[in-house]
Amino acid sequence: MASVFGVLRRRIITPSPSEVTVETRGFHDKNPAGREVLETVGQSFLTGLGDALETGSAERTDRRLATLSTRYRGFAYEGAAMGLALVDALSPRKGRTERFLEGPGAPHLYMAYVGIGWAMARLPRPLWPRTDRLDPVLRWLVHDGYGFHQAYFHTDAHVRRRMRDGRAARYTGDGAYALRAADQGVGRALWFVGGTDVDRVAELVDSFAEGRRADLYAGVGLAAVYAGGADADELRRLREHAGEHTPHLAQGGSFAAEARVRAGLVVPHTEVASEVLCGMDAEKAARLSRDLRPEAVGTEDPDRPWYEVWRSRLAEEFALRDGGGARP
Repeated sequence: MASVFGVLRRRIITPSPSEVTVETRGFHDKNPAGREVLETVGQSFLTGLGDALETGSAERTDRRLATLSTRYRGFAYEGAAMGLALVDALSPRKGRTERFLEGPGAPHLYMAYVGIGWAMARLPRPLWPRTDRLDPVLRWLVHDGYGFHQAYFHTDAHVRRRMRDGRAARYTGDGAYALRAADQGVGRALWFVGGTDVDRVAELVDSFAEGRRADLYAGVGLAAVYAGGADADELRRLREHAGEHTPHLAQGGSFAAEARVRAGLVVPHTEVASEVLCGMDAEKAARLSRDLRPEAVGTEDPDRPWYEVWRSRLAEEFALRDGGGARP
């Protein structure tokens, strides 16, 4: 049984379901099918967030979410990670987030780290979770989540005016690369802002400075494979739009394939998108991602952390497999 306080916490903190509709957000509305995908993603996230806020428990939240639709379950676990991080930040007793990451959230680790970034975006700076205690390679996904949140909820500033939020770079000690990781999250958000319309999404990416587009396309590729919403013909057109950034698009797609394979959440659109963007099925794309992940040993270069080494290796491999025409 959830406590009365937990029920109130859910009611007060969880955004209204209307906040994740395409109409409310002012996102491009491609068609009813695309709209349904994006809105169901949002509703699934809010379900996980609300359940975590209400129960304040990794295990009880997991029991509630484990039966959700395979296609959208990962988004609920992302929301749950945000919720538990918020409860930890607002409570004297800590440790819920760690238990989630080490227990029921472990298969969804990529999404969970992104969810922690959402929590960071909603908390005052003194309550931000410490990223230096997370996996030394994956911790940058927290900044990805932060960037996604800013672009999704503050679209005019971070998409239309293309502003960058440097708070996470300054106040976590993660430095300039945090801005690049956040841009990867902004790229994921562009998939939503553009309503899964690949022509509109590419137009949005191209409105940003050239130096930001590789990271943005990586985020677009991740969203296209993980969230879906575009068919094979549309995804082939997305590759054409990406041009020299096609290896980065594929890199993001391989991360998404790995996230779904790891969690046992591969669905038909995962395979279609992986074949088009990565040139291989989801299992092979996931294996390639795992195989090229670097060991976090020695001294990390703050300008090129292990996470970036990993992404670069994948982009270079996809460039070679694509005939060497588009180099990262």
